[in-house]
Amino acid sequence: MRDLQFFDPQQDRTVIWRNLPHWMQAGTVCFVTWRTADSLPAEVQERITLERQRLLRDRGLDPDADWKGALAKLPDVERGRVQWGLFEIWDGALDRGCGACVLADPELNKVVGDSLLHFDGDRYILTDYVVMPNDLLAAFRDEETMLKQCTSRKRYTAREINQRLKQTGEFWQVEPFDHLVRSLEQFEHYRRYIKDNGRRARLAEGQYRWYSKALGRVEGNG
Repeated sequence: MRDLQFFDPQQDRTVIWRNLPHWMQAGTVCFVTWRTADSLPAEVQERITLERQRLLRDRGLDPDADWKGALAKLPDVERGRVQWGLFEIWDGALDRGCGACVLADPELNKVVGDSLLHFDGDRYILTDYVVMPNDLLAAFRDEETMLKQCTSRKRYTAREINQRLKQTGEFWQVEPFDHLVRSLEQFEHYRRYIKDNGRRARLAEGQYRWYSKALGRVEGNG
């Protein structure tokens, strides 16, 4: 893991705001999650909004003002803590199992897992993933290259899964959550988070698919 590159505030980076901030720095390790389109119904999103407002106030940010601009001005470490707190609120809601949770089907979560591995070592380096019943978490060594594959990967897996379910319509939520990893310690934290995600959600074997690459060996349950 000595060749891993972590976020360097002294180097060029790009920040794009949609509903979430998206930081990009070429070659930097990235933690990313996508969720299915039906995973957060309106009432759950309202609860997330209330929890987000409480977290922001606890961190001294006004949720009714330009909290995104204020967040961007925080020191890197503090901003990272706030962003991770926002993610945990979001991820905790996903773990409650809203939506159809079709990715609990081993055949369907295998479609997603196989698509991630297809270009591993060629167009990007994948280190870890877990496919959950209604979302996907993964870590990549290079965010910029990985994001270029994001649209085609989501399109392919949505088409395959919809065909198997004999359904049509949007499968993945458009916007992911992504985070540039700041250090080796943070990288290891995210790897443990991915590994333990299925257990935390109390899922049975087969209801999720986990993969991890480490020092020349691969671990996983799928």
